[in-house]
Amino acid sequence: PGQPEQIEHGPRDRPRVALTFHGQGDPAVAKAVLAEAERAGARVTVLAVGTWLDEQPQMARRILDGGHDLGNHTLHHTSISAMSEQEAYAEITGCADRLRRLTGSIGTWFRPSRTQYATPLVQKLARRAGYPHVLSYDVDSLDYTSPGATAVTRNVADRVGNGSVISLHFGYQDTVAALPALLDTLARRGLHAVTTTELLAS
Repeated sequence: PGQPEQIEHGPRDRPRVALTFHGQGDPAVAKAVLAEAERAGARVTVLAVGTWLDEQPQMARRILDGGHDLGNHTLHHTSISAMSEQEAYAEITGCADRLRRLTGSIGTWFRPSRTQYATPLVQKLARRAGYPHVLSYDVDSLDYTSPGATAVTRNVADRVGNGSVISLHFGYQDTVAALPALLDTLARRGLHAVTTTELLAS
């Protein structure tokens, strides 16, 4: 309540940030990311792709058992902005159905695929599917371009501040390699990595 339909960041007056991961790729890499975050006392938000949950159903419980947020990043991770209303709704609900089957919940957050921002139509469809908010971000790590761990850390460090929502990905070794330095950088600045739910809690 009180949050915009499309959320780019949390409160700017509290030293907290949300590390949000697009959930797909090698489960070993995903587990390494989670383990590294947990070692540093960080909690993250995972927006899972539905077909990835089909292939790796155990990951849903692993994420939740670690104290992290789990949400919806569409069924197939194709360009939702280019789809018809019917296709886009099927992408959102297809992933929601898998989350519900695996966890009993559709998850707290929805993030559109292949775009930073949801169109007004996608926002409307997300609401219809049970997601009052679309989760965007204000800091892009660009880790999916595989620029090297140092560049991933720098991309975040150059832009991060109180309330930032940071876009990261499972499935890239650079992300795993960057995490210790990235978490250390946040800690040195007094920024705590929390779930998106915690970030936005009043």
